[in-house]
Amino acid sequence: MKLHEQFKVFLDDHVNLNSTRLSLLEGSITAVENAVRAFGWGPKIVSFAPQGSWAHETIIKPQSGQPFDADLLVFVEAKDGWTPKDYVNELANKLGKLPAYEGKVRRFSHCATIEYAGERKIDVAPCVVNRLYAGQYEVCNRVTDQFEASAPLDYTEWVKGKNGVAGGNDLKKVTRLLKYMRDIKGNFTCPSFLLTTLMGLQVHESDRGSAQFADLTTTLKTLVGRLDDWLQARPNLPTVPNPRLPQEDQASGWDQTQYGNFRDKVNLYRGWIDDAFAEEDRDESIGKWQRVFGENFGATEAKRAAEAVSESDNGGALVVGGHFRDLVEKVKALGAAAVPAKLRKLPHVHRPVWRRATDQYTVKVAAGLRTGEYGNSIRSVRSAEPLQAGYWIRFSATNTMGVPFTDDYKVRWRVTNTDKVAARADALRGDFYPSDDHFSRSEQLSYRGVHFVEAFLIRKRDDRLVGQSDPFYVVIE
Repeated sequence: MKLHEQFKVFLDDHVNLNSTRLSLLEGSITAVENAVRAFGWGPKIVSFAPQGSWAHETIIKPQSGQPFDADLLVFVEAKDGWTPKDYVNELANKLGKLPAYEGKVRRFSHCATIEYAGERKIDVAPCVVNRLYAGQYEVCNRVTDQFEASAPLDYTEWVKGKNGVAGGNDLKKVTRLLKYMRDIKGNFTCPSFLLTTLMGLQVHESDRGSAQFADLTTTLKTLVGRLDDWLQARPNLPTVPNPRLPQEDQASGWDQTQYGNFRDKVNLYRGWIDDAFAEEDRDESIGKWQRVFGENFGATEAKRAAEAVSESDNGGALVVGGHFRDLVEKVKALGAAAVPAKLRKLPHVHRPVWRRATDQYTVKVAAGLRTGEYGNSIRSVRSAEPLQAGYWIRFSATNTMGVPFTDDYKVRWRVTNTDKVAARADALRGDFYPSDDHFSRSEQLSYRGVHFVEAFLIRKRDDRLVGQSDPFYVVIE
């Protein structure tokens, strides 16, 4: 499903840099510009311009505890006797002597960076214009002491033009979403400028007004699909020329391993996006979009669905109509058949993240009641059997013959709580957990409700999913 409203809320609340931070950034930028103009740096200043994600409007909210940053270019005329390192070093020296920036200035290869106590950073980069001929732009590498050709304004115009073709500012929004996904997953490398170029390259002039860019979710599906096709056609590390400065290879910072990993992850996430887009069940679709973007996507609706399983149990009118006060009472009276199938489709239940192998094995789960996590065994337990809180259950995964799997495999356990008591305790869970002893895991009986545990069998050598058990329902009175 497209879930337009959920995407809007997700962008506003978790992805986009909020207006307060943008105002702080703009105020800081103005102060820096005024300071650089005033302190007699050396070269004649022509103008200032935003650069990078700030200029392209793809800047995103940083992860918790991380600063957000913006790039500011200061265009200057060439100064006689100065080499490239002088422009950066003198700028950093002058900024560092100002009371407002004392102790906050660091220098990097191409810029002086002002760090505001972990909240935000501003990279101030000198760009020399018209040094050898009119219309020439060069940034300054202080490490190599070389001028490097640049086309910052033309590149920004290229990005804006591509966004205009896609329509609705959706190219910018998709780029923000992918940067957010990169940051929360942390399992692939792609610099923001390179990601921006790769996404822009997937937009063509013929796309103007196309149904493939009808809305944000459709644009996301279209662009990631095209990016995956582009990458799959290039198994070896390609060059990615700057579209406005062809001699610059924007992929030069990658090696083959990093590129191969990026290529593999885009292919994986393309499948997840297509799956979530095509899913017609709303709860299932939210859960599948959460697999792509994390638990913050649709979080409010996901929690509401999980805590209301008794009220919304329609096969279920017995609960709603007052015959039973909740789903626990219904299952106690009618047995396992009373557990609604939709329980496994609740949005907060994490969807499997492993690629499925062609060969699949049957996985069975057995359970035993214990006095404590490492306590005495009491007896075996059946799925959907009503149990008292306070005890522990030991779950074990085996094959159809009751034999444990070999060390070629590992088991991950999906442990899911439902209903009001677990929701109030912020303990709905739904994530995957490792075994705590070979192919077994212990869990405490804590919250009234109908919960479930599943075993996922993973082959170690290729990290493929080769088997999944039926849910073992845990009914806590």
